[in-house]
Amino acid sequence: MKKFLTLLLAVHFAGYSFAQIPTGYYDSANGLTGYELKSELYGIISNGALDLGYGSGTGGLWTTYFTSDVDRYYENNGSVLDMYSENPTGPDAYEFKLGQSYSGGNQCSDVDFTVEGVCYNREHSLPKSYFGNAAPMANDAHFVVPSDYFVNQQRSNYPYGETDSPVWTSKNGSKLGTSSFPGYYGTVFEPINEFKGDFARMHLYFITRYQDKLQNFNKFYPNINPIDGTTDRGYKQWYINLLLKWAAQDPVSQKEIDRNNAIYVRQKNRNPFIDHPEWVNMIWTSTLSSVEITTFKKTISIYPNPVRNGQLHLAGYGLEELSTVQIYSLDGRLIQTIKQNFKTLPKIILKDVPKGVYILKTDTQSIKFMVD
Repeated sequence: MKKFLTLLLAVHFAGYSFAQIPTGYYDSANGLTGYELKSELYGIISNGALDLGYGSGTGGLWTTYFTSDVDRYYENNGSVLDMYSENPTGPDAYEFKLGQSYSGGNQCSDVDFTVEGVCYNREHSLPKSYFGNAAPMANDAHFVVPSDYFVNQQRSNYPYGETDSPVWTSKNGSKLGTSSFPGYYGTVFEPINEFKGDFARMHLYFITRYQDKLQNFNKFYPNINPIDGTTDRGYKQWYINLLLKWAAQDPVSQKEIDRNNAIYVRQKNRNPFIDHPEWVNMIWTSTLSSVEITTFKKTISIYPNPVRNGQLHLAGYGLEELSTVQIYSLDGRLIQTIKQNFKTLPKIILKDVPKGVYILKTDTQSIKFMVD
């Protein structure tokens, strides 16, 4: 429900975007691939980035959440958008108001709670124990998100993963249990499908933004920490496989774009894998077998959406098997047929396509997009 509905409503939500990609922001990354691209992005998103601190006042995560994590996409009622409690297909089990309790909000105090739905706190989607709780990482809103206190406690410092045998399930379906994903067999926390791509791109941001520090992080909780200590790949291969899968299955949404823009206004840096999701597969490679990736191999996403300047990019798995795509209007008229090697040239130049909503069709998918 999330992605296509959100994309169709993009114009409505555009008024909530606080910034756009600055002109020339990524120019020095043009033409690069692999870890060379990652290193260049590290420089871009680190230059001028601010550490606003962890607390309140004019800085800190609590303040950032007032613009970065507001529900304008599901209930659309201004509540906290908590990815551990949001129900994308119906009413939420509970909601939180932004702000401290004494002023009418549901921000957590130091009290310990043993049930869901009491208050929200600050969740390091990549646990802070993996990097020694050091700044500026601990204060970076690009991967530290608001979440229900109790679900956050249940997640603890387990890595993200997939489980077929949950021992605990939250009210929105997030699960804790033994890993069923190839390459890791410990306890993992699995968020719902709606937000797996969001978390994947956050974690890829982390190993790009802090690649100069990664060699010191793998000493923390080495049995569960997915950071591998290298400055290039960043994570152990099983975790790269997981993140690539999630990023492909759950493409960038307007929610992520708006959040990225809001954080840029505050921190003065961006998540490049939201701005350019095609870069994910240009830097990292999955080692899963063809059998293991059958369920997501041909998952293609498009970017940007809405399309501006007549250029549309494809990203995801299966580009090497894709030779033809077609563009249709909503009333079924064929607008354009594109035949090319999409693995080496994942960009489409739209020809004389006026503003409106269209459908891009491959042999396995139909993807709605807007031309602005």
